Amino acid sequence: MMLHKIKLNILILLVCLSTISMPARASLTIDITLWLDNATPIAIVPFGWQGIGKVPMSMTGVIANDLGRSGRFAPMKEGEMIEAPHEGRDVNFGTWRNLNMKYLVVGKIQLLRQSAYQVQFQLFDVEKGTQIAGHSFQAKGKQLRRLSHHISDLIYEAITGERGAFDTYLAYITVSRNRKGQNRYQLAISDSDGYNEQTLFESSMPIVRPVWSPDGKRLAYVSYATGRPQIYIQNVFTKNTQQLTNFKGSNLSPAWSPDGRRMAMSLSKDGNSELYIMDLKSRKLHRVTRSYGADLEPAWFPDGESLVFTSDRGGRAQLYRIDVDNRGAAGRAERITFDGVENLRPAVSPDGKRIAMVHNTGGQYRIAILDLESEELSLLTDGYLDESPGFAPNGSMLIYASQAKGRGVLAAVATDGRASHKMRFSSGDVREPAWSPYKQD
Repeated sequence: MMLHKIKLNILILLVCLSTISMPARASLTIDITLWLDNATPIAIVPFGWQGIGKVPMSMTGVIANDLGRSGRFAPMKEGEMIEAPHEGRDVNFGTWRNLNMKYLVVGKIQLLRQSAYQVQFQLFDVEKGTQIAGHSFQAKGKQLRRLSHHISDLIYEAITGERGAFDTYLAYITVSRNRKGQNRYQLAISDSDGYNEQTLFESSMPIVRPVWSPDGKRLAYVSYATGRPQIYIQNVFTKNTQQLTNFKGSNLSPAWSPDGRRMAMSLSKDGNSELYIMDLKSRKLHRVTRSYGADLEPAWFPDGESLVFTSDRGGRAQLYRIDVDNRGAAGRAERITFDGVENLRPAVSPDGKRIAMVHNTGGQYRIAILDLESEELSLLTDGYLDESPGFAPNGSMLIYASQAKGRGVLAAVATDGRASHKMRFSSGDVREPAWSPYKQD
C-alpha cells in the first residue's frame, strides 16, 4: 500500500508542477477555441464619448469579450454595424432586426472632471423594441475596466436570469526562470479575463494550491519555503501573511469551509496522509480519515457538512465523499467515482450538485464533471495534461490549467462542454488557477 501512496503523491506533484517556464511572460491573448452554434446574437455599439481628447478605454470591447467568452452570446463585430446610436431614442430597431440581432446595447461615457466619468448604458430586446435594462454610474478612470465587467454581469443576468461572474478575480501560480536559470514562483491574482495582474507573493521554492476564502479577501496556499510544504494564509488587499501549519511531514491541500471558520487539509504528521479539519480561531485540529491509503485534496460541499476528496485506498486515485459535523467528527467514506483509470483533484459546484475533477483515461489527464443525481460522468476537455479545475461562482464555467505549445496556460470551459477559451501569454508558465467567489465590497 505504501507504493500506492508514493505514486499518488508524485502524480499530484507532477500534475501541479509539470511545466517549467522560460522567460517571464508579457502580453495576454484570449483565444475563443469553441463556441455555441446557437449563441445569442447581440450588438454592443461603441459607447458615445462626451469629453476632451480620446475615449479613456474601450468599455464595449471588454463587455463584448466577456459575453463572447461565456459561450452564450455572439457579439456582432464593430465593423459590421451600419448605425451607431448612443441612446434609446436614436435606435432604429428595424435596422438591427434586419441584421438578425436579438439584443442591442447602447451607451455613453461623459467626462465630469479630471479622471471622473459618468457612464450609462441601455439594453434592448430588438424583436420587441423594448428596454430590458438600463443603468447609470459614476467612476474614476482606474475603475472603468471593473465597471465594464459589472455591466457585463448586468447584461448577462438580464437576459439569462442567471447571475454573471465577470466582475470576479482569478488566482494562479506563475513559474519563470531568472537570469541565473533558477526557478521563480509567484502567487498572482487578476481580473476574470486575465488583466490587471498583481503579484502577492514570490519565492524561489514551489508554491501550490491557492484557494479563496468565502469572503474573497484571503488566499490560502502551500509554500515549500521552509523546505517542506506548509500552509499559509495571505490577505489579498493588505498582503499580510500568516503561517497556518507547521506540522512534521507534508501539510497540503487547504480548503476553506463555506462559513470561513474551518480549514480542511491533508497532513502526514502521523506518518500517513490523512484529512484533518482545523478550527481557524482556536487552531484546534480534528482528524477526519483513517486509512492505509493517501487521503488528499479535500473540497467542501456548500452545506459545510461533507467533503469530497482524493484517495488511493482502493488501489488507484478515486474520489470519496465523507460526512463531517461541526466538531470535525466524520462518518464512513463512500466512493463516488468508478469510470476511468483515476479521478482526482475534485471541485464542488456552488449548488453542490456536480463535481469537477481531473480524469485519467488512457494516460490522458482531462477535465470531467460528475452529475451526482444521474451519476453521469462527462468529459469537458481534450487535452493531455489538464488539471486544477475550479468553478466560477455562478457554476456556469470551469477554470483549469492546460498546455499550449509546451507551456502552461489558463483555460475555461462551460460546464455543458459547448464553449471554451484559453488565456495564453507571450511567454512563461501559468498553473493552479482558482476562481474567486463574488466580491463583498
